Amino acid sequence: MIDSPAQIIAILVVALLLFGPKKLPELARGLGQSVREFKRSVEGVVEETKEAPRQEGEAPKEPR
Repeated sequence: MIDSPAQIIAILVVALLLFGPKKLPELARGLGQSVREFKRSVEGVVEETKEAPRQEGEAPKEPR
């Protein structure tokens, strides 16, 4: 994992060198949209999982 601010700066510098200053904001925006979509999908699955036993008339199962 990333442990220090120096590592974050190094990663940002490498990304800047690889993609250039014009492409980097576009990539970051796309990454942000992807993360939001993933979170929405996960929340939807969690909600469906919570509601499914109730619809079938069963009690919800306790997580381990």
